Amino acid sequence: METTQNLKKSQELAFRLFPNEQWISKETNIWVAKSRLIEEYREPEKWEREMSQVRILTSRGSVAYFLPELEIKGEKGKRCADLVLDGEILEIKTVTGSRVTLGGEFRLAYKQGVSLLTGIAGTKVHSVFIRLKTDLPLMSVMSKIAGELKNRSDQGRFICYFETTGELHSWTYEELRAIIRKK
Repeated sequence: METTQNLKKSQELAFRLFPNEQWISKETNIWVAKSRLIEEYREPEKWEREMSQVRILTSRGSVAYFLPELEIKGEKGKRCADLVLDGEILEIKTVTGSRVTLGGEFRLAYKQGVSLLTGIAGTKVHSVFIRLKTDLPLMSVMSKIAGELKNRSDQGRFICYFETTGELHSWTYEELRAIIRKK
């Protein structure tokens, strides 16, 4: 039942964002904008990395729509968010490195998600998924992201897959901001 609701929410937002796009079913619960499929052939390593990241989420009942690749207006070379997941705009990243790297990648992903919200009626939610390939402690990750959200008020979730342990965690931005307020 939840997967059916996720499909409906994701499909609705993807179609609203890109009404003239054709959507191709690639795998169970993964749809791709036809215009983005060129990436599969042009950049196969990037494509496979993104697909492997999304499979972590779709294997748990989420539904993903990979969006067309668009540049952020006024910022040459910087792209908008990667996909819609369960009715929310989501940017995905893989992080190998320190807390500083984690913070930088989160800021970039956050900005990519926000860029799609401009001018879109009915949605104010954007989220970030990070596949963390370094062995950073859970509380360290939470506090770092909480610090990145400190002066922001929008809604969304931070989803983190800890590669070294195989654990998937998800927090709302509000839950993470609450960590800062308690200090």
